[in-house]
Amino acid sequence: MTVPSPTSSHPDLLLDATLPDGTRADITIRAGRIAALDPVGDRDARDEPPVGTTIDVAGALVLPAFVDGHVHLDKTFLGSDWQPHVTGGTIRERVAAERALRERVRVPTAERAAHLVRRIVALGTGHVRSHVDVDPQLGLSGLHALVEVRERFRDVLSVQLVAFPQSGIVTAPGTADLLDAALREGADLIGGLDPIGFDNDVEGHLDVVFGLAERHGAGIDLHLHDGGESGAGQLREIAARTAAVGLAGKVTVSHAYCLGDLEPAAFARTADALAAAGVSILTNGPSGSMPPVLALRDRGVRVFAGSDNIRDAWWPYGTGDMLERATIVGLRQDLMTDDELAVAADLVTDAAATALGLPDYGLTVGARADLVVVEAASVPEAVAAHPARRLVLHAGRTVAAEGRLLG
Repeated sequence: MTVPSPTSSHPDLLLDATLPDGTRADITIRAGRIAALDPVGDRDARDEPPVGTTIDVAGALVLPAFVDGHVHLDKTFLGSDWQPHVTGGTIRERVAAERALRERVRVPTAERAAHLVRRIVALGTGHVRSHVDVDPQLGLSGLHALVEVRERFRDVLSVQLVAFPQSGIVTAPGTADLLDAALREGADLIGGLDPIGFDNDVEGHLDVVFGLAERHGAGIDLHLHDGGESGAGQLREIAARTAAVGLAGKVTVSHAYCLGDLEPAAFARTADALAAAGVSILTNGPSGSMPPVLALRDRGVRVFAGSDNIRDAWWPYGTGDMLERATIVGLRQDLMTDDELAVAADLVTDAAATALGLPDYGLTVGARADLVVVEAASVPEAVAAHPARRLVLHAGRTVAAEGRLLG
């Protein structure tokens, strides 16, 4: 495959691409969108020579750009010195440890976030949803830093920001007002954190979250780590509130570990409530209990994936590679057949795009030309091997080639 130079930034035609369904096509791009998907050979048969910049991808797999449905751009240590991991038992202990580490890391939030953005774009991610800490100690400083990063990289990556109360809401006086301000100053969604496990007040916590969502017309993305029936009960309450205020398709519960350790009857009841209300579930394929992907999909629940923490106070691992994330989920969930590997890929492409409400996403005529060329012959191979990314397009513009961000 001939990779364009940085000066060839707007290719008009990708020749001989393997599409996700296994067919081969020439992809015509105009005005940042997919204008045509012609079976290979049809263009020659019509005697229509290529016009403009043409790239022969020689049968390489072309996928819609990856979607990282849950990341913390403000937390990463990338771009700064290595920070040894500090262990902690409870979520509250981990939050306290993170506060201490923040004082030691001198590289500004925006600089570290930019370092991570460059990495994930080069790996083929075109869209992210990033949570950003909002609490009485930080105020809105982290949000303002990520708003700056979002604007700086707007031509290579779309970013949704979630105002995340990492220190709780009820137990952190003043946080509700800060979250309100965050939604006025650049946040797209309102977050939450363990209404019982952290705040010990389901009603008070969710009243703030859903109240702010209604006031600002915003979506919701809550962290829920609480296990067992306690977690399941909170999921059902979230589903009930979602249905009551008409937020179907605009509410996500991230992690939802409890779904992996429920008895069958409780799982069915909870999953059916989530499906009926249109509440999505985000997983990063963690160790320990995790939502059962296939069982949830079978009951109509949208499941998608994200990186979560990347090299920060919570987790020393993480690369930002969404194909690698699909591999991790596949390994954790015993996804082995080609159809199951395709599900793993869906978690970081179409399912994630739908959960994030991304318009005009996908590999169809009329969709935005947010594309990644992968050195693989099929979707299952791409998930199993997470191979090299040869070319990344954002709105039809070449933003990375051979794993390197251009410009």
